[in-house]
Amino acid sequence: MSNSKATPCVDQQEWAQAERSAKVAVESVGEMASHSVSAVGAMARNAVGDIGQEADHLTAKAGVCIEELGDRFSKNGPQSGILGNASQAVAGAVKESGEYLQDAKLTGITADIAHVIRRNPIPSILIAMGVGWFLGRKRKG
Repeated sequence: MSNSKATPCVDQQEWAQAERSAKVAVESVGEMASHSVSAVGAMARNAVGDIGQEADHLTAKAGVCIEELGDRFSKNGPQSGILGNASQAVAGAVKESGEYLQDAKLTGITADIAHVIRRNPIPSILIAMGVGWFLGRKRKG
């Protein structure tokens, strides 16, 4: 009996052809998986972009409403005296806030907050800790 590694009933050419076919199949599956991952990534980027645009749009709409609220404060509040000065100052601040929201939108606000945090890291951490402590206390009680 011989110690050959050949399989009975299958010659070397058939094994070589099967090996080449398997390699081609594996490469095709890998290529399809790569294309699928790329397509899913593109879809996710588009969805995130759409969500960001919608968030910006809603923030700008909120800015319009806040600015209109400031106009109402200005028209309906006292116009003279100490109360008039105070109500006009509040109305002006509310209107400016609305204008800021309209112009900056959510992406601009996020960038502005990140800039402030980078410029003032320690106070930002302390404020975050204080807000966290307050919310924790509020949630317990």
